[in-house]
Amino acid sequence: MEAEGLDWLLVPLHQLVSWGAAAAMVFGGVVPYVPQYRDIRRTQNADGFSTYVCLVLLVANILRILFWFGRRFESPLLWQSAIMILTMLLMLKLCTEVRVANELNARRRSFADFDPHHFWQWSSFSDYVQCVLAFTGVAGYITYLSIDSTLFVETLGFLAVLTEAMLGVPQLYRNHRHQSTEGMR
Repeated sequence: MEAEGLDWLLVPLHQLVSWGAAAAMVFGGVVPYVPQYRDIRRTQNADGFSTYVCLVLLVANILRILFWFGRRFESPLLWQSAIMILTMLLMLKLCTEVRVANELNARRRSFADFDPHHFWQWSSFSDYVQCVLAFTGVAGYITYLSIDSTLFVETLGFLAVLTEAMLGVPQLYRNHRHQSTEGMR
């Protein structure tokens, strides 16, 4: 009898908790990048942040979205991937602007150079966008052709998770190379 009397409270409370959990899943992944973004903008110095972190997260989240077409999962995770892609593009835009402003005499590099020694070290944000679009187009086309293969879809999901699990490697390598964690959040 008492449980029925509390339904008016428990049902909306359950719904509120579900929405809160979904919002935490969608936006929780980008929260750590807010102070990093603010610090880079304030100091106009992106040396403490590896843009390869953006590369890893862009690839992982694009693969996760493509995996969704073969094997549906919860929509908050799909939205999380879209939000993370937008966040990483914003981080790349800021880092590129800051780096180009600080390196006045540096040679300009572009995606169209196809120079593997300077991959992901381009001078214009549009080059990063071109690369992301090219990767998305090629991976999307391959996914379209192979979507009926369970092995392909599961491999795609595995690669998405594996790529995201390797997230710390670029920052760790950058810190080791510079023997410093200065500027890192």
